[in-house]
Amino acid sequence: MALSNQFDLSGRVALVTGAGVGIGRAIAQVLAGAGAKVVLHCHQSRGGAEEALAEIRKSGGEGWIFAADLAAPEQARKLVDDAIAAGGRLDILVNNTGSVVERAKIEVCSLEIWNQALAVNLTSAFLVTQRAIPHLRASGNGAIVNNLSLSVQTGGANGAGAYAAAKGGLQVFTRTLARELAPAIRTNAIMPGVIETRHHEQFTTPERLAQYRQETPLSRNGTAQEVASAVLFLVSDAGKFVNGAVLDVNGGRYLR
Repeated sequence: MALSNQFDLSGRVALVTGAGVGIGRAIAQVLAGAGAKVVLHCHQSRGGAEEALAEIRKSGGEGWIFAADLAAPEQARKLVDDAIAAGGRLDILVNNTGSVVERAKIEVCSLEIWNQALAVNLTSAFLVTQRAIPHLRASGNGAIVNNLSLSVQTGGANGAGAYAAAKGGLQVFTRTLARELAPAIRTNAIMPGVIETRHHEQFTTPERLAQYRQETPLSRNGTAQEVASAVLFLVSDAGKFVNGAVLDVNGGRYLR
């Protein structure tokens, strides 16, 4: 098989959560560019999802948008049901939804912040994945990718401990799925480093971003497109013998 054909996702349907902005939006567009029909999930970023879908359709792709609060069990499950109703099948699931929620060091972190961080970053992936498993298994070529965070390695600097703990749970969840669902479904994860998206515009100062660039061996921060390309590898036939892996996309900032 030619190398280019290994990245061809024609005939497959992908669900990308948190696809209205940043990394999720880039993932949806890259998968669509590879031929997949894409279901874009959004919660508070409907406008961004609509812009992304317009670009996908302009390039000849096909997709749909569904809004849901994935911390709410019934909405998370309905998202998968809506995706199946729209696309007729499900071959790829990218659990991308995530948020720091609010920075608070553990000593002063409220139970509300802690629970919300777990709900948004970990429980949402559990709910969506559980509902999606039968459909991914029926695909015959199912693939799941979970979006982690470099905070899993650093412990969550500047009050992001609850977020880091949730993402650490998502890493273990990835390994669990890789064992339980294979060989019908492959499950992997990406661990982005500092990616210059709206997330860092909200939670990181320009001075800190500049410091991150200096501390990274490649002397720059990453882009959402670069993370999306890593996801494409993991869900495509090019990565068909990769299961239970965590792919670092961090410019060498953290070396295992």
